[in-house]
Amino acid sequence: MSDNAVRATDTERLTGLIASRHPLVLIPTHEEGYALECVRSAALELGAGLLVWDAVSGLGEGLIAGEAAADLTENAAAAMYYAATAVLGKHREGEAEAPPIVCFLDLCAHLNDPKALRALRNLVRTASERGGCVALIDHADQAPAVVRSHAATLELSLPDEEELRGIVRRTARRLHTERPIAVTISERDLHAIVGNLRGLNRRQAERVIEDVIRDDRMLSAADIDRVIARKREHLESDGVLEFVSAPGALDEIGGMDRLKRWLAARSGSLGPDAAGAGLTPPRGVLLLGVQGAGKSLCAKAVATAWKRPLMRMDVGAMYDRFVGESERRLRATLLQAEMMAPMILWIDEIEKAFAGAASQSVDGGLSRRMFGALLTWMQEHRSPVFVVATANDIGALPPELLRKGRFDEIFFVDLPSEASRARIFGIHLRKQGLDEAAFDLGALASASAGFSGSEIEQAIIAARHEAFHEKAGVTTGRLVTAIQGSPPLSVTMTEQITALRAWAATRCVPAGD
Repeated sequence: MSDNAVRATDTERLTGLIASRHPLVLIPTHEEGYALECVRSAALELGAGLLVWDAVSGLGEGLIAGEAAADLTENAAAAMYYAATAVLGKHREGEAEAPPIVCFLDLCAHLNDPKALRALRNLVRTASERGGCVALIDHADQAPAVVRSHAATLELSLPDEEELRGIVRRTARRLHTERPIAVTISERDLHAIVGNLRGLNRRQAERVIEDVIRDDRMLSAADIDRVIARKREHLESDGVLEFVSAPGALDEIGGMDRLKRWLAARSGSLGPDAAGAGLTPPRGVLLLGVQGAGKSLCAKAVATAWKRPLMRMDVGAMYDRFVGESERRLRATLLQAEMMAPMILWIDEIEKAFAGAASQSVDGGLSRRMFGALLTWMQEHRSPVFVVATANDIGALPPELLRKGRFDEIFFVDLPSEASRARIFGIHLRKQGLDEAAFDLGALASASAGFSGSEIEQAIIAARHEAFHEKAGVTTGRLVTAIQGSPPLSVTMTEQITALRAWAATRCVPAGD
């Protein structure tokens, strides 16, 4: 698919909405220039005129640069009144020329004014009667409910690899005309750069390429890692998807042997070879278990085993005070994940993220709608996005989440066995710069019965602090003393953990042997 073909897809969708006589189309996006170009293309396709409004320039000709259509149309209510009476109001059914499209930029903030809201409702009614269309391009989906009830929402696509390739080339040519740059990049390296731009919108992708070229006036293979770093900055600034570093090897993860075997058997299932063999990509796993037992580490184990990027979804960052904006952010995030596929999408403590979905919530049903949208996507998406959801509280999980088909498997992450604890001690001792051979790992594993991996790590850290204070070395005895001085969660919350284990005994697959 070419650069223009991607744009035609959005334009065709918009053209279809207008041709179907939708009087109002909402286009929430940060890519105003691209959205406006889609509106212009739709107007040309339909043979319609176009007027564009913003609060600075007023209402003016949208197909070619020109003066304002009328004086004093910088005022939103005045502009809409003019469009309803002097533009759409003069159009008659059966005229050879299609009714004009009236496009407003960042209008939603002005709709707090009752006059502006009334003017928009009048304009939409006129558009409906005369076959016209009003398009609202806005950086946030903040339209009042009464406006949204009349509107069709157009979610713009993210660029595919061919469009991103065109963005790279156009940006490099533009910067070269400003000041010569050196391009020493192979087709393979270009493919890698383009692949790492997936998931960004057009503006973000162009800015990333500008940054890496302007750093040294070059576009080379060395820019691949810099593109990844810039992409990470852009995605993390959105506050919804966050890159998470995973261990370099599964040897850095103690225990979880059954989960590791399950992952190994599906290690190539997200790749093109599996698709060619007719295999459906695995959808995901739900990890239930004791707090601190290693569920987060299991999520990282998936990324490590499959050599795929791991991104954590911050569901809390998606909730917004404006009606409809939270749902839009969720849809945009899931679309972004699909564009970055194959990848691992981690939803941490999913029961807290959608707490209101399992009960009568006080958020007007927002949590349930968000949760429903996520479940629908999990059931229907076809892209190689593998979801890893973690949860601590079984009672807070909506029953729909546990239904077959949502996840490939539900694993229970229990406290590590004695053998696993010995391996975990070895891993954390090495991370702390200590020689594991100098310690009795068997004695440490025996002394730490009921401890989770995170509690073992904290015991080692505590022992190091004590040793530093006393200007002594860390020994097995000192570690045992630290272990005995801090009771684990399995002791302080015995009843809850016992109930959790009983529930999981017949409903989940153990993550460890």
